[in-house]
Amino acid sequence: MNDFHISLPATTANLGSGFDAVALALELFLDVHAIPADAYSIDAVGRNAATCSKLHRNLMLSVYEETLRSAGKHPKALAIKVDNGIPVGMGCGSSAAARLAGIAMANHFGHLNMTADQIMREACRLEGHPDNVTACWLGGFTVAAGSGNELRWNRITPPKSWTAILILPDEPLATTVARAILPNMYSRSDAVTNVQNVALLTSAFCTGSPELLRQGMYDRLHHPYRGQVSTLLPLLLPLAGQQGVFGVALSGAGPAVFVLSDTFHLDGAINVIQKTVEALNVEILQVRLLSIKDPLPSITEV
Repeated sequence: MNDFHISLPATTANLGSGFDAVALALELFLDVHAIPADAYSIDAVGRNAATCSKLHRNLMLSVYEETLRSAGKHPKALAIKVDNGIPVGMGCGSSAAARLAGIAMANHFGHLNMTADQIMREACRLEGHPDNVTACWLGGFTVAAGSGNELRWNRITPPKSWTAILILPDEPLATTVARAILPNMYSRSDAVTNVQNVALLTSAFCTGSPELLRQGMYDRLHHPYRGQVSTLLPLLLPLAGQQGVFGVALSGAGPAVFVLSDTFHLDGAINVIQKTVEALNVEILQVRLLSIKDPLPSITEV
């Protein structure tokens, strides 16, 4: 038998106007090691270690078992070690990383012979939208649309100097709650504005043009509604375009807020953010963008 090892990054999706279409990989990682065992165990360290170590209702473990059963295989018990750097329940792609890890683990121990693309497509199907999964699996800035055999994606390498700032509140928010607050229909004006802005956003990443980000990340499809359940978003949105803050958006469905800056303006951006949220209990993380990632798990033979 052989060991299994995979390292998957955090992601921030939507980036404002790119609702369910774009995402960006960040250098915070879910690191998983697994070996066959007589009984299941999970030894977790890092962020949300208590949640990650649970055997009951563990997303990664559930996906591992369901993937094997759907392929007609009996799941093998595993001893798993987890080192988690991805904030859970904050809109940083923890569920996408967990699903990808579970499928890749099932593929390895069940000898399913899935390709890297098949693993990603299956994770997109389980996730329900392709944005976080593609960025988590491929790295960089990804655009994705469709599902199943019609899923299409592309990866763009972000400018090296661009840097992410994550502002994390002390309480998580369930994605189901954040989605339930959205309307079923939008006006033509809102839809056109977002189409225009996501075109600017993608162009900004393609050409390294930070001056396009303030408008490119401006959103009218989910920010106006999710701002009602995120105390941080209404406070931080007005900072876009000021003191090195290129653009501001909810990270995924929130409640964390994502800010884009660069290495030359980072101190000024963090300073203005700190002054804005000084009365709140938040964590401010400086995070590098992950330009590219090897999509295949690293497997060590023993």
